[in-house]
Amino acid sequence: MRLRKFGTILFFLLPSAILLGALVIYPIVYTAIRSLFSAAGGEFVGWDNYVTMFTNDSTFTAIRNNIIWVVVAPITCTVLGLMFAVLLERITWSTAFKLIVFMPMAISMLAAGVIFRSMFDENPNIGVVNAAIVGVQNAFSADDAAYPGASPRQDAGLASEGGIISGEQATDAGSEQAVPLVGIRSDDLPADAVQAEAPAAPGADEITGTVWLDVVRGGGGVNGEIDESEVGLPGIRVDAVADDGSIAGSAETDGAGRYAIAGLSPGAYTVALPASNFDEGAQGVSWLSASLINVVVIMSYIWIWAGFAMVMIASGLSAMDRSLQEAARVDGATEWQVFTRITAPLLSPVLMVVFVTLIINVLKIFDLVYVIPPGASKPAANVIAVEMWTVSFGGGNDAGLGSALAILLLVLVLPTMIINARRFRKERER
Repeated sequence: MRLRKFGTILFFLLPSAILLGALVIYPIVYTAIRSLFSAAGGEFVGWDNYVTMFTNDSTFTAIRNNIIWVVVAPITCTVLGLMFAVLLERITWSTAFKLIVFMPMAISMLAAGVIFRSMFDENPNIGVVNAAIVGVQNAFSADDAAYPGASPRQDAGLASEGGIISGEQATDAGSEQAVPLVGIRSDDLPADAVQAEAPAAPGADEITGTVWLDVVRGGGGVNGEIDESEVGLPGIRVDAVADDGSIAGSAETDGAGRYAIAGLSPGAYTVALPASNFDEGAQGVSWLSASLINVVVIMSYIWIWAGFAMVMIASGLSAMDRSLQEAARVDGATEWQVFTRITAPLLSPVLMVVFVTLIINVLKIFDLVYVIPPGASKPAANVIAVEMWTVSFGGGNDAGLGSALAILLLVLVLPTMIINARRFRKERER
């Protein structure tokens, strides 16, 4: 009888044991042995790969980033999932809300990485985040003209230094100073720019002139003179700078590029166009730079996995005994007290399962870290899984060091897996 029972158990467990040994145990054992050999595998090097691993700056960066991931991502996802799950019971359109929050789980990590890399691109014409930031900056900033790349026409009596374009010689009050510029792209011209025109005759206390783009499309024209189809540059500030460096007067060019600085005392002044006329204007944030890349990658992970936490916690919330909450409300407890002293403690087993699951997941994170950072920011966003792949297959061709990194990753993940398994066993025994 016992032999038959043992045979039945062996019959059902043997296929699973074979698969477990072939797919889990054998790779772990082989990787541990392989980590003790050289890159090509022909020479036994002992612990040299582990010494190399822990003396490599990129490994320390990867471990530091993994610690940041473990501290930030699981906690944030769990807290957001709890908030969303509780909110689902308060809103009438809970099904639509749940669909919106959970939808990113249906997107592959690779696709999510591409989405976030495009969203946070520094160019406002590509990245929607920087487009919004630039839009807000433009809405609340002064409506100044900006002509990036502008430079003075050669042999026009103008000089450029520190971004300031000015006349090489001082100009007397009652005179004119023409300012022909080049190097401005046509798409940087404002909509109100029209054909450049010569200025009005100056008064005794005025300096007048025209600031224009001294370029004829298709070629031709006379350098330093206003030709037909050459466009004036509106909105440019023009200063009259006295000998002591003070600004004696200022004016702004009109649609035809004309300006007139009035109220000047007799004397000579340097006509100058401040550098603020030629800056790039409102620009976005370098989200994908080395200093902010980890923030973007972790945000993409939270965007994906907050829906998973919400669904798990919502299922635990739906199975909760609501009589305890109602009794607390009858006794005069506020909603916050009900949540902190009744709901959250009763949900603690579910919250712990979600939290531990996310820890295991972030320790193995690879896709997002590999896809989102551009080349210059990849070292700053490095994690252990990416470092292992890079060393083994991404150009390093060092299977020994890669195996050592794989064992390090296993050692980091194993304690969390053991804690999770023990928790499942205790819940099963209840």
